[in-house]
Amino acid sequence: MANFSKSNVPQFSVDVYQNEFLPEGGREVNGIVTVTSTGGGTTGGSPLPGAAAAPGYGPGQAPSAAVVLMVDCSGSMDYPPTKMRNARDATAAAIDTLREGTRFSVVAGTHVAKDVYPGNGQLAVADARTKAQAKEALRKLSAGGGTAIGTWLRLTDRLLGAADVGIRHGILLTDGRNEHEAPEDLRAALDSCAGRFTCDARGVGTDWEVKEVTSIASALLGTADIVADPAGLAADFTQMMENAMGKEVADVALRLWTPVGVEIRFVKQVAPTVEDLTGRRTEASPRAGDYPTGSWGDESRDYHVCVLVPEAGIGQEMLAARVSLILPDPSGAGAPQVLSQGLVRAVWTDDMVASTSINPQVAHYTGQAELAQVIQQGLDARKSGDFDGATAKLGRAVQLASASGNQDTAKLLSKVVDVVDAATGTVRLKAKVAEADEMTLETRSTKTVRVKK
Repeated sequence: MANFSKSNVPQFSVDVYQNEFLPEGGREVNGIVTVTSTGGGTTGGSPLPGAAAAPGYGPGQAPSAAVVLMVDCSGSMDYPPTKMRNARDATAAAIDTLREGTRFSVVAGTHVAKDVYPGNGQLAVADARTKAQAKEALRKLSAGGGTAIGTWLRLTDRLLGAADVGIRHGILLTDGRNEHEAPEDLRAALDSCAGRFTCDARGVGTDWEVKEVTSIASALLGTADIVADPAGLAADFTQMMENAMGKEVADVALRLWTPVGVEIRFVKQVAPTVEDLTGRRTEASPRAGDYPTGSWGDESRDYHVCVLVPEAGIGQEMLAARVSLILPDPSGAGAPQVLSQGLVRAVWTDDMVASTSINPQVAHYTGQAELAQVIQQGLDARKSGDFDGATAKLGRAVQLASASGNQDTAKLLSKVVDVVDAATGTVRLKAKVAEADEMTLETRSTKTVRVKK
């Protein structure tokens, strides 16, 4: 068995799980596509059978990466004063986690964005000296001013865009609402940054807007989370940076080719979180489109592909879709590399048992996507005063979380509702709910669990 370390090239594989059998007149075809990258990132191991290697760096070389840390320095970060100190300490811990040779910068975010280290409009190269200098610059950060997150993202994009690196990543911390720019300005900034770098976003405390922070992470293919207690920032930032340092390949796309007459209903990431990619398609050819997946280390993700095929007679079969993992040519001149492929099939049968059987993976992730949706709907209903609607939706969420074994989400739900019977989804809304508990449930509502083996 070969031993693959960080200096090895990652291997990608694609597996498709589906029930390909349709009844007469049946048109909807579903498949769960599991994409796995192994052998080049953080855990090591052997490549999967049939997996293709991704290019990017040679033997003994780590992948080139650049990271910008965006620290909220608005006035609210002084309430309480420990919040700013925790943010400085967390950013210092993240800097300590940087791999030698990584390009990096620290941006102080208020109603404007300021490059506070290295401060020359460029990125520093991580080593013992520059890390010490960056931490010294952090000690001088103080709170004051407003919040305009779009300006932070645009400065980050300029800094990262000037670096000749394979992996570009941002880490963003905020404690408040984006009150000093219009919502359309933030949306325009996200649109201009999408596909140029990935970004993890964190809300600290409970005075920030969940949908703002999660929309940033969603648009930039990163993670979002709450750190209700600022004392937990250092551990969270360290983990985020370790994950960023484990990324090996950027700009990977899921390419979906469909035959003439096939309609695409949706393409969603369903694990480790639910993320609808349908609207992010870019055309690759007349019958193929690419869906962005961001950067990869040693990890596995699941995608739900749903298509409508033309009706066909009993005994006929067809290729409903071909799913390929694509890596663009860095120069832009050559053809993209196909890292791995899988096929989604349709077979018409008069065997009722075969055609009515729901694939376990498809059933599971359909439930996980509904779970994320009803949590959001239930919390929105609760905020608007529709307590009957909130009870119904959150009861359904408890039922789905229990049935699928999503224990983390079940625990978060139990802080918002009293569970009478999880199996039937019978719940009562709690009279008093801590704001941090409600925000945590909303922020983490899209986190899923994988299919029980």
